[in-house]
Amino acid sequence: MIARVHENGQFTVIFKEKIPVKLGEGGINNQVISHSPFLRGIKAMNTHKATIDRFEVDEILAFATSAIRSAKNGKEFVRKVKAETGIAIEIISGDREAELIYYGVRKALDMGKEKCLIMDIGGGSTEFIIADMHRIYWKHSFDLGAARLLEVINPSEPITKSEIKQLKNHLEEQMKLLWGACEIYPVKTLVGSSGSFDSLAEMIYYKFQTEENPLVKTEYSFDMKHFEAMYKLLMNSTIEKRFKIKGLAAMRVEMIVVAVVMIRFVFKHLNLDAMRLSTYSLKEGILFDHLRALSEKE
Repeated sequence: MIARVHENGQFTVIFKEKIPVKLGEGGINNQVISHSPFLRGIKAMNTHKATIDRFEVDEILAFATSAIRSAKNGKEFVRKVKAETGIAIEIISGDREAELIYYGVRKALDMGKEKCLIMDIGGGSTEFIIADMHRIYWKHSFDLGAARLLEVINPSEPITKSEIKQLKNHLEEQMKLLWGACEIYPVKTLVGSSGSFDSLAEMIYYKFQTEENPLVKTEYSFDMKHFEAMYKLLMNSTIEKRFKIKGLAAMRVEMIVVAVVMIRFVFKHLNLDAMRLSTYSLKEGILFDHLRALSEKE
């Protein structure tokens, strides 16, 4: 994401691009970046550097999350990127990642005084943050990213009922910290941060011809009847069918099924009332935090 920062501290995004690398493919649960994903990652960073040079960027902020922080050769990847592109990547903790996601979400929508549960599904980890407009009450990064879950379940096409049950049992066991936190800080709204939630909102837009494309705004409220319809469609889909679903980004075709099972499981388990989308997440949070730090120095 490339942004032009204005004198008043606000900014305008002038370029955004995602390059799917699947850094965790074939090795994420063994704490290693395999050979092919490693090379794809380096290639992607070289592509980004060419874009950065074209836009004559003054300052680069680069962060690495779960797939790199948990890999034995993660630091080697960071060194290789620095040697080839000059870009210095900072490996951040899951706790810091959750905090930065919160900053992005808080800027995208009015959370109000009511505590919400923010959920950000990555490839290597999923972050949960209980927060309102003013502060974070609890946050945790779980090693339950979509890529990890795919390797654990290795689902059929389409996914079977027994595989869905296996996935839910795994989540039930692994997310005990979340269940406990929600007893201490009760929530009624799930706020999905970008990623899979973006794709869900866009699929619903094309399927049900809702009034306005949700991704042109910073926030969107889900109609849960529409969500349930998309859930059923995805659970009965093969990968070939998913490639043809309008609004589903090609880079999410493999992971969307486990991601949606996870979303629905959390929503039902916590007996939530509403689900919202924040189109801002980690990248925007990084920028907001950086600009805040700069203004404090001044």
